[in-house]
Amino acid sequence: MQPFNIHVLGCGSALPTRRHLPSCQVVDLRGKLLMLDCGEGAQLSWRRTGLNWQNLQHILITHTHGDHVFGLPGLISTMGLLGRKAPLFVYAPEALHPFLECILRDFCRDLDYEVHFKAVDTQAHFLLFEDRSMEVWTLPLSHRVPCCGYLIKEKAGLPHIRREMIDFYNIPLWAINKIKAGADWELDDGTIVPHEHLTSPADRIRSYAYCSDTMPTSMLAEWLAGVDLLYHEATYADTESMLAEKYGHSTARQAALTAQRAGVKKLLLGHFSSRYDDESVLLREACEVFPDTVVAYEGMRISP
Repeated sequence: MQPFNIHVLGCGSALPTRRHLPSCQVVDLRGKLLMLDCGEGAQLSWRRTGLNWQNLQHILITHTHGDHVFGLPGLISTMGLLGRKAPLFVYAPEALHPFLECILRDFCRDLDYEVHFKAVDTQAHFLLFEDRSMEVWTLPLSHRVPCCGYLIKEKAGLPHIRREMIDFYNIPLWAINKIKAGADWELDDGTIVPHEHLTSPADRIRSYAYCSDTMPTSMLAEWLAGVDLLYHEATYADTESMLAEKYGHSTARQAALTAQRAGVKKLLLGHFSSRYDDESVLLREACEVFPDTVVAYEGMRISP
């Protein structure tokens, strides 16, 4: 199977602690890297992953609160110092644009690469971009400022060629990709060997959704239907449900209810309030509703 890994660089909320950094993740899908939010400390956490800076193509920002964007100046500058040449695409609500322009104008004037800003409509669920490996969709969220999550869907790959069939029929290398694409193979005597006999099924298609920050919304479960892995903010426990509503966040139980309604396969909790010394209370409350739940931590690597 091709890699589809999520690296958690930060899973805390607004106040950094000795245990957690603000929100940031890197998705490695078949060697292509996407960053989800860019909180303070993002580039330091990145270095611990061993991932190649040059493979980062897209940064997807959910909203303009500082704990999701304060890592951008340092990250953009560092990639310039390391000799980056490839363009970088930043997707975010329109309100981020002046901040990004300030970074480029006042702190990163002499970059040898281009930074392109793409405004995101936070009120619409739509295909943001795609390539041969993936589709990236927006997920409208409900927060105090315009905010959206992101859904990353892997595209179907080709079937696998069966090595023993290549050897048995002496199939040349030039024909392998054609067979993967659906062609049959014709023997010297005119016999047709069907494509299905020469291949095994392609790998299953995987999906990952990133939802931070948000109150529960009625449409979210529909958009998340059947997702393999859902990251959902769980800033508070039930005892702080009034704070969750006041500040536009979710409790762990509410995150689990969304996962349950959507029929996702696994739930990953994050965006923890600094009031918790550990996340056991959040995990317990979520598991009461949705047992297949885990909590995020810095340095975690998890796959859909």
